[in-house]
Amino acid sequence: MNTNNSRGLTLLVRYVLLAVAAFVMVYPFLYMVSTSFKTRSLSLGDPTSLWPSEPTLENYKQVLGTENFARYFLNSAAVAIVSTILIVLLSAMMAYAFARLDWPGKRVFFTLIIIGLTIPTMMLIVPQFLLARDLHLLNSLPGLVPFYVGTALAFNTFLLAGFFEQIPHELDEAMAIDGAGPWRRFWKLAMPLSKPAIGTCVIFAFLGTWDEFAWALTVLNDVDNRTLPIAIALFQGQHSTSWGLVFAASLIAVIPVLIVYIVFQRNFVAGLTTGALKN
Repeated sequence: MNTNNSRGLTLLVRYVLLAVAAFVMVYPFLYMVSTSFKTRSLSLGDPTSLWPSEPTLENYKQVLGTENFARYFLNSAAVAIVSTILIVLLSAMMAYAFARLDWPGKRVFFTLIIIGLTIPTMMLIVPQFLLARDLHLLNSLPGLVPFYVGTALAFNTFLLAGFFEQIPHELDEAMAIDGAGPWRRFWKLAMPLSKPAIGTCVIFAFLGTWDEFAWALTVLNDVDNRTLPIAIALFQGQHSTSWGLVFAASLIAVIPVLIVYIVFQRNFVAGLTTGALKN
């Protein structure tokens, strides 16, 4: 009996701690949503009030009516979609080569990729800027894509390589007997069986490129080429006390990320738990 009571108390404490942790994590987002529906005079009111006494859509109307906001949204969408497609495709091909093919220097190059994961992205800003200048990629949206792809390849290759490694080699041998080459085995075998890892890569790649701020701020000078994170940051500077506008713009920016996550959520957990284990 005492043992059962002890287990029940342990479970109760565990659930309470989890509930508190969940509340701490969710509360800032709830406060942001609440503030986006508040008038300017009430936006800095009681932070414990999660529902405005007089909710309004005025903040969203002002944000959507702001000049070039829709353009900035489309700029970010175009860059994120193209970058995500290239990241997933190139990472998958590299991971397949590391996991399923034998070639000289494979482990050396894979070790270099792992070492690259330890380098902070901010340390690459200066050499990337010099490279972009020499390649005439400054101040252009297409110029963002190669650097977004390059900085994301190492992690996604590492993730997919571990997943490809777990595919039974007997399946490769069976397809090889039927005359299938590496390219066909990649598309017909590895990719269909790796949907959980591919979905995880899509989420990580899209989130990383959609929310990226530092590199875009460094290389983009033209107003028409700004991405959404830069627009929100500048919007906050222009309306330093109008947090309702800032939060409304931020929530609009979150929508594409939520859509991508909802579409690929079935694969997300499986990709995290089964991929990137070893190579």
